[in-house]
Amino acid sequence: MLRRFPIRAKLTVGSVAPLFVAFFICSLAGLYIINDKIASQAQEKVRTDLNSAREVYRNELERIRELMDLTATNPYNSNSIVAGEKNIQSLLRTRMENKHLDILTAVDASGRVLFRAHSPQLKGDRQSAYFVEQALKGIAVTGTTVLTPDDLGKEGISLTNRATIPLISTPHARPRADKTERSGMVMVSAFPLKNNAGAVIGALYGGILLNNNNALVDKIKEIVYEGVQFKGTDVGSATIFLGDTRIATNVRTTDGARAIGTRVSEQVYKQVIQEKKKWIGRAFVVNDWYFTAYEPIMDLQGKAIGSLYVGMLEKPYTHMQKSVNSILYLVLFVTSLIGIAVSGFIGTLLARPIKELEKLAHRVARGERDLQIEVQSTDEVGDLAEAFNLMTRALGRQEAEIGLLHRALELKIEERTAQLSDKTKLLAQTQADLARAEKLADLGIVAAGVAHEINTPLAIIRGNTEVLEMCLPEDHPNHEEVEIISQQTERMAKIVGNLLTFARQKSLNQRQFMVHEVLDDIVAQIRHQVPMDAVSVKWEYDMNLGPVTGDTDQLRQVFSNIILNAVQAMLPDGGTLRLTTRRHGPGNGCIVEIRDTGKGISAEHQEKIFTPFFTTKDTGTGLGLSVSYGIVKDHGGDIRVSSTPGMGTCFEIELPGVDPLAPAENEL
Repeated sequence: MLRRFPIRAKLTVGSVAPLFVAFFICSLAGLYIINDKIASQAQEKVRTDLNSAREVYRNELERIRELMDLTATNPYNSNSIVAGEKNIQSLLRTRMENKHLDILTAVDASGRVLFRAHSPQLKGDRQSAYFVEQALKGIAVTGTTVLTPDDLGKEGISLTNRATIPLISTPHARPRADKTERSGMVMVSAFPLKNNAGAVIGALYGGILLNNNNALVDKIKEIVYEGVQFKGTDVGSATIFLGDTRIATNVRTTDGARAIGTRVSEQVYKQVIQEKKKWIGRAFVVNDWYFTAYEPIMDLQGKAIGSLYVGMLEKPYTHMQKSVNSILYLVLFVTSLIGIAVSGFIGTLLARPIKELEKLAHRVARGERDLQIEVQSTDEVGDLAEAFNLMTRALGRQEAEIGLLHRALELKIEERTAQLSDKTKLLAQTQADLARAEKLADLGIVAAGVAHEINTPLAIIRGNTEVLEMCLPEDHPNHEEVEIISQQTERMAKIVGNLLTFARQKSLNQRQFMVHEVLDDIVAQIRHQVPMDAVSVKWEYDMNLGPVTGDTDQLRQVFSNIILNAVQAMLPDGGTLRLTTRRHGPGNGCIVEIRDTGKGISAEHQEKIFTPFFTTKDTGTGLGLSVSYGIVKDHGGDIRVSSTPGMGTCFEIELPGVDPLAPAENEL
């Protein structure tokens, strides 16, 4: 029998050919993935770096605010400043110098300048800036603003000179007729000055001029990039823009000077300043390519007046891509050589026993069965197939039929088992929800009755206790017992109030509100209720999240209960409170995560925390989370909890959105 192509050669070629195809596809895919991942990871790092830079910027504003708060809120200081006492003026000058302020000015109730620590000789003019007007209304404000050359001149001629920046022509920048930037971007904080009676008698404001002030951007670069260099060049950079002009930066020109006065491209300007959106992408900065991120800087009235920039040099990542690609090419080449050698050796080993198997198969086939099978090949594999098919055709058919039946039966069993499991889970969940609803309804009726019955005698006890407190002198031996009765009565009143809240079914007063503003307001209020010096608050907000529809008052109660529980769980040792938001579902739905690093909740307690009157606190009523659960359910949402003892707890509140494509209720 003529054998046109030996099986050993066929096995070698058959094993090597797919290997080469796989290597070729894998190399293309690997190069693409590596290059794409390196670039995307670099860009993602810049996005994260922008968040860090924003925090440094906010910390500087907070430092100025705390300084002004400390100086202005003391009634003695306020009266002394307005009166023009020399020792207070000396204190203000010293404080301005020690705290590195450029502006520290006091005005009277009409806005007339009483004293400027930077330029004591400049006084008597009237200030009408927005932040001064707000402070004179009794409202403390802190933020970023732009002062005109005239306003800067009133604060001191040296500030006007420092704010003046010659503009440098930059490719792709928007056209500008002027050649010099003379306005100044200032981080400012203004506080009202009040007398002992609480009346506003003036205002005190202070600030830092950012023009040609590189301390802040250098601090951002040091914190974010820690001085990392590539071939003697700083990898990271940071910049503060006033409009489209760099007023403070550590980006360098070709001669090594800071690129102050250069301008951002028109495309970035439109998106960041005009549209008030972030810019994340690859860009050519001054003289090199960078991975960049920009975000707008808003003034006190919400207008975009500039932008905060961080960037990372692209060269280190390009160098990394080339190195990784070279290693990949070398690995593929060496692997191909090894694959050819191994395939040839395996082909030889496989071809040797096939002939022997062919002879044995013929012997078995001739003595036991008389079956025929069509054989296409003329090599050893064809002979082997002919011999074994003669012997196994009948058995193979029977086994195939049995196998199909078994497989069909197994699939049917798996399908029915999965359906039964799903129905069982759904039934269990439905039963649990029904049981919880019935329990809450029954407890609501009982709670309402008990609360109304207790209210009347409780009011009498409270009134009599107040009378006793007024009648007994403070040194009376029973005065302490009366105070204990008053405290416990107040606690009972709180419990009764929670019972009524739990029992009452209020209609939802739904309207649109900003979740982020509500969360920030709650954190600010809780700081006055419990000490939070040891608690660090981290905000991870989805900045694209729009207004959410719901009952603001009831949802505020939900968020307040959970945030207060989280803070108390971390005291006194402290920890981190993390507030996270993200979009959910169609329309304006969202998910709010409140996570702490406190003691955590045991598994047995997690199943009971939404049960009325269950609490692990000595002074708790056990109704806070039950009421919160009911409010969220009334909104059509869900509330979930996950916790690990010793590591913290996470509450996830899901608020459904309104599908903008859904028909209105009055439509057919």
